[in-house]
Amino acid sequence: MRFGVLVFAAAAAGVLAAEGGNANQNSLKPLDSHLFHSLNKISPPIVLPDQTRALYTTSRYDPEKNKSFSFLSLLDTVSGESTQLTPEMEGERISSPMWLNENTAGYVFKGALYQHNLQPNINGTLFYNTTVGISSATYRAATGQLFFLADVYSDGNINSVAGYKEKEKNRTDSAQVFDNLWARHWNKWMTPVKANLFSVKVPLAENGGLGQAAREVNLMQGLAPSVDPLLRWEAEGYAVSNDGQHAAYVVRSPSPDLSWSTNVDIYLVPCNGSGQPELLTEAYKGAASNPVFSADGSALAWLQMETPGYESDIRRIFVRNITTGQTHSVARDWDLSPHFMIWSADSSVLYTLVQSRGDSKVVTVNVLTGARAELTGSGYIASIARLGTDRLLAVYTNTTATHDIYTIDVNSVGAPMRRLTQANREKLHDVYLGEAEDFWFAGARNEQVHGWMVRPHGFNASQKYPLALLIHGGPQQANGHAFSYAQWNPNMYASAGFVTVQINFHGSPGYGQNFTDSIRQQWGGLPYEDLMTGVDHVIATYGFIDAQRLVALGGSFGGYMANWLNANTDRFSALVAHDGEFNLISGYYSTDELWFAEHDIGGVPFTANGRPNYERFNPERLAAKFKTPTLFVHGASDFRLSLEQSLAPWTLLRRRGIPARLVYFENEDHWINHAGNSVRWYSEVLGWISQWTTSPPAPSHG
Repeated sequence: MRFGVLVFAAAAAGVLAAEGGNANQNSLKPLDSHLFHSLNKISPPIVLPDQTRALYTTSRYDPEKNKSFSFLSLLDTVSGESTQLTPEMEGERISSPMWLNENTAGYVFKGALYQHNLQPNINGTLFYNTTVGISSATYRAATGQLFFLADVYSDGNINSVAGYKEKEKNRTDSAQVFDNLWARHWNKWMTPVKANLFSVKVPLAENGGLGQAAREVNLMQGLAPSVDPLLRWEAEGYAVSNDGQHAAYVVRSPSPDLSWSTNVDIYLVPCNGSGQPELLTEAYKGAASNPVFSADGSALAWLQMETPGYESDIRRIFVRNITTGQTHSVARDWDLSPHFMIWSADSSVLYTLVQSRGDSKVVTVNVLTGARAELTGSGYIASIARLGTDRLLAVYTNTTATHDIYTIDVNSVGAPMRRLTQANREKLHDVYLGEAEDFWFAGARNEQVHGWMVRPHGFNASQKYPLALLIHGGPQQANGHAFSYAQWNPNMYASAGFVTVQINFHGSPGYGQNFTDSIRQQWGGLPYEDLMTGVDHVIATYGFIDAQRLVALGGSFGGYMANWLNANTDRFSALVAHDGEFNLISGYYSTDELWFAEHDIGGVPFTANGRPNYERFNPERLAAKFKTPTLFVHGASDFRLSLEQSLAPWTLLRRRGIPARLVYFENEDHWINHAGNSVRWYSEVLGWISQWTTSPPAPSHG
């Protein structure tokens, strides 16, 4: 497909077929690591105002060359035909696809904006560039305005960045001095450089060439100056009205308590920079997110957490009238937490995405009454965009289908979606992808708990197979009926010969907020009980599982749980702990976000009231009971859970003569972000769990 024009027609309307082969599974190939990492990944589509076309990007990794590629495509939303517009670009991924006018596309590549005339298989031409790279860009053709994020210093000026960098180069020392606990976050140390939101007039020239750019306007310049240059305002997201008159941006207010506060605000500002930013969320000290303007620009909606210090609080919908300033909350009786939304064409309805029982569904919410209706069923809607007045353009996936673009009829609840793309049809047509088989059981508190199982490649009901329990992180996250391109895809373990089980234990979202909240001060309690009872349930229900060959794997909270399992049970043959927590007390003192532990575990470990909460479910307290062979994986730049959280239990097991291995990635953080490292990750992990479960399949008696 390289340098060729990619044109294909979509499948028949209403098809949600799996991409794996439909033949007898014994004739299908397993999903091996090289194929898995070479799969095409598509971006959310950007719809042309005439609603007949959309832009999206495709990216892929070549394991043989250890290089990544991406290209831009044009989708005809009527016929379902896709046309590759650019050659494959090597290296940095094409991003921010946009429409400059009805015949001209735009995209960002290596920090610059390019324009493209929609002719197939040609490179775009430069449209806008600065002395610093831009990202998260969007364009309003009606006003000729470009909006983007750019990293700048304390003066907020793009043009002075080069001078600041030159001064940095000429420093005679490398000291970094911090007076605030917000010294690092996720994987980066704080620096004076922060992402600010800019607007600039760059009208498209009459001949389609490069327009004359005006001076960039920093839309965050009106915010109060910060005393500490390392804690200045930084944009975490933004939205722009269709008419280009207003922008709303998401920022974390600089303050001495950043490390133990979840307060994230939204400001409204005129796009021409003529007025002061207006704080919309002053009444709430929880996190605000996802601002989105109505189609006519008269209203702004956003999602708001109201509980201070709780990062997994339920998100409430707020709507503000731009003219009057009146704000009201919508659907407060809803017990689920939406994570994304867009407006209908007539501004009467919000189309939201919400996790519900392992699925991500589209749910309509009436902005006046709060009345709701589910538009989609099983599977995972990853993104939505409005397509005219009666359709949505969605990216959909499930356990057996990679992400593709579909249309949804908003007037027909439960109607089949129409598939428009098949990004991996050729790669996966003869590959086994097992379906998720759902089950429910009475877990902790005798409450119903949800999980599912994927059968192994080459499954034979007369044989018994090892079981791999995949434990999700968060802990207030949830497994989903989706195809994952990361480290926890159940079909990768199924193709390695494991019955693969995932359980959404207490604390998981999608089952009501009380279920999510229940994990507070219960890290090693309710989830552990759910997991143990769930494993008992599947062993008793399915006679083809070998109870003597069980392994458990998890990352982040799942890694913590792997350590907790090691201290509390010997039923597993092996464990894998990826960036997990071993010592809740030292973990508190070395993490970047204190609010997380203070809320979830309860208080602080340096007080008489708080200390017992940290000790109660602390794996290190039970170090003498560790006995299971464990593979530890950690990234050097993980500031959520520092490297010592894996070094310590690895030392413990090795010193006690228990088999253990450490896999250390010096260029990774809390996740595995580099495809080549992901290939090695799967090699190490699958090799480890296979090593400890290898034996001839035993006859099944159930």
